[in-house]
Amino acid sequence: MSASAGPCRRRERGFTLLEILVALVVFGLLMVGLAQGVRGGLALWHAETRRLDRIAELDATERLLRTLFSSIPSPLAARFAGGNAAASGLEGGAARVAFVGMMPTGLGTSRRAHMILERQGGRLVLVWTPARHEVLAGPPPQPTETVLLRGVRRLDLAYWGAPLPNRPPAWQRQWKGPLLPQLIRVRLAFAKGDPRRWPDLIVAPQF
Repeated sequence: MSASAGPCRRRERGFTLLEILVALVVFGLLMVGLAQGVRGGLALWHAETRRLDRIAELDATERLLRTLFSSIPSPLAARFAGGNAAASGLEGGAARVAFVGMMPTGLGTSRRAHMILERQGGRLVLVWTPARHEVLAGPPPQPTETVLLRGVRRLDLAYWGAPLPNRPPAWQRQWKGPLLPQLIRVRLAFAKGDPRRWPDLIVAPQF
């Protein structure tokens, strides 16, 4: 066998230590890049999920309030239904409104209920009890408290209408009586640093 075959056999024995180190470094960089890519993708996915949850929560609350305010029966409708016209009115302030309307049951139906919308300790809360025509012999039903939104810093309500028959309509901070306002406006402000935004919700009750 010739002497020239020796170097060829040495090269065929495998990789050198330097080549192995270079391969390990490249492999490590690839793994680091892959891990950072996965971590970044998961972070973006979680952020998008939280954003969609916030939007869905605001949209559900807006649709519920629109349904409730638009279902307040007018005094005339209450008379035709055989109910009490005075009990069908609305009593509202700047941070709290009480009214009688139709509460969705979640089963495609609704029932009449006494409702109060207010802010309690940073929460937008709807407190309601069933409104019955008959007089109950036992104790009245306990009110149900439903939290609509959390992190609410301010609830601002206003009512468009004429406070007196001879006065022009305008936005009012208070409303009381059997007659309904022409419009109800709901403004919300969230806690500092909260990215949620609530555009003014304006609803026209039934007439």
